[in-house]
Amino acid sequence: MDDAGEIPGGVRLLHDPLRNKGTSFTLAERRALGLNGLLPPRVHTLAEQERRVLGNVRSKSGDLERYLFLIALQDRNETLFYRVLMNHIEEIMPLIYTPTVGKACQEFGHIYRRPRGLYISLDDLGQVADVLANWPHPDVRVIVVTDGERILGLGDLGANGMGIPVGKLSLYTGCAGIAPEHCLPVTLDVGTNNESLLGDELYNGLEQRRERGASYDDLVAEFMDAAQQQFPGVLIQLEDFGNRNAFRLLKHYRDLACVFDDDIQGTGAVALAGLKAAMRISKGKLEHQRLLFYGAGQAGIGIGRSVVAALVAMGISESEARQCCWYFDSQGLLVSGRSDIPEQKQTFAHDQQAIANFEDAVEVLQPTALIGAAGQAGVFSESIIRSMAEYNQRPLIFALSNPTTKAECTAEQAYQWSDGRAVFASGSPFAPVSYAAKKFVSGQGNNAYIFPGVGLGVLASGSTRVTDTMFLAAANCLADQVTAEDLQLGRVYPPLSNITEVSALIAAAVAEVAWEEGVASVVRPDNPLAAIKAMMYQPVYPHYA
Repeated sequence: MDDAGEIPGGVRLLHDPLRNKGTSFTLAERRALGLNGLLPPRVHTLAEQERRVLGNVRSKSGDLERYLFLIALQDRNETLFYRVLMNHIEEIMPLIYTPTVGKACQEFGHIYRRPRGLYISLDDLGQVADVLANWPHPDVRVIVVTDGERILGLGDLGANGMGIPVGKLSLYTGCAGIAPEHCLPVTLDVGTNNESLLGDELYNGLEQRRERGASYDDLVAEFMDAAQQQFPGVLIQLEDFGNRNAFRLLKHYRDLACVFDDDIQGTGAVALAGLKAAMRISKGKLEHQRLLFYGAGQAGIGIGRSVVAALVAMGISESEARQCCWYFDSQGLLVSGRSDIPEQKQTFAHDQQAIANFEDAVEVLQPTALIGAAGQAGVFSESIIRSMAEYNQRPLIFALSNPTTKAECTAEQAYQWSDGRAVFASGSPFAPVSYAAKKFVSGQGNNAYIFPGVGLGVLASGSTRVTDTMFLAAANCLADQVTAEDLQLGRVYPPLSNITEVSALIAAAVAEVAWEEGVASVVRPDNPLAAIKAMMYQPVYPHYA
């Protein structure tokens, strides 16, 4: 049935991706719904359709072609798309999200097929509510919104950034069972400063430079107000905004709406979980670590804030906790003597002599962990990793930048240059590595371990806000799911094949925080985990006749 309760028939039903079953419509359904003759005569099971899709995906010549095939499937048959994704998450997730989605966003105007999501541009000022009212599904519960300024590690892609909200929401469904009709991708088109896009006749966005003034804030404010009016209680995830806007928008709206920033809070939580699990390999303690970040943007600062929050929860003072986190950015080591330090960085500026070279910073600070979050490929060089292995029996090397082409080092490099002693994690997936007769399966510190479960927990509890305590609970829960077998392989995250179960457990932990902090609007059930699992979407076809 559609949202009004009517069952569309004939071609309308075949063109409705939420209800289309393709060749799985039974003979009785075909007669009742006016589909006779519109489909080949043989009826196929969902499992048979799944095998057909996998055969097609695996026959494609490259990952971008696989992405296009899968998005086309999503456009015509959401149930089958999610069946394939959920049953083959380790194979399919890298094709619909990182790393492939980065290339898809770069080529978005040239590979554009059918619209997905809503584009809200500066031309819509004063009419944003009308734009949102055009969305055909009234029960939206999660919105992922971007302005396209900082797409992965690729920079300003403007309206081409729509691939990110689309991909993120696919993971809300595929990883945490939030039904696709409850998900809305949004791009705020405020222009772009990407010269190649401005000169590209196939670019789909506004042909103007990026707005930096009052009109930008007016559009964001109108969107936030209209979204809450149109979809009461909606969870809004801020995604891939530039540094100049991400921190201030989160600070401004976090107490006005049910909102979070995945690049700051989600990345912080997933990295914290990896660090906590890594302590079980290195036999260290989190409070004794010295973390050196390459990059002090949203991801780096978000991780630092999460580490500080975890240490404070352990009884350590905030000033002591901040001493564990050191940053190297575009101006060198972040030190207190520097002028014009942005607000979000100020608490991490330490009293230390300025150092302009990253390798020198490693030598002086002798950190226990390197965390890459600036999208600078190869910055964790052989000499740097060999130095880390001299200072540490089990050096922590977290090359978290996305996509794969932006990784600070590869898994193979980390293991080889550390003589097999590195504890390695990355943002994008790397193949297993064999070194010195040992097999290493590195962990992927992907936010998909965190944000879907957080979102599910918010919806399950009816939380009116998203708090930092929720992300701390999510990080602790994720770290607890790492088994001894995972650690033996060098993996500090559970396998992606377990992500649905992990998301449910995180959702339960997040919902408990909502009830404890008094921000929930749903009465706590006797068994929250069972209630959460019962509400999770399953990719099965409905029966129409």
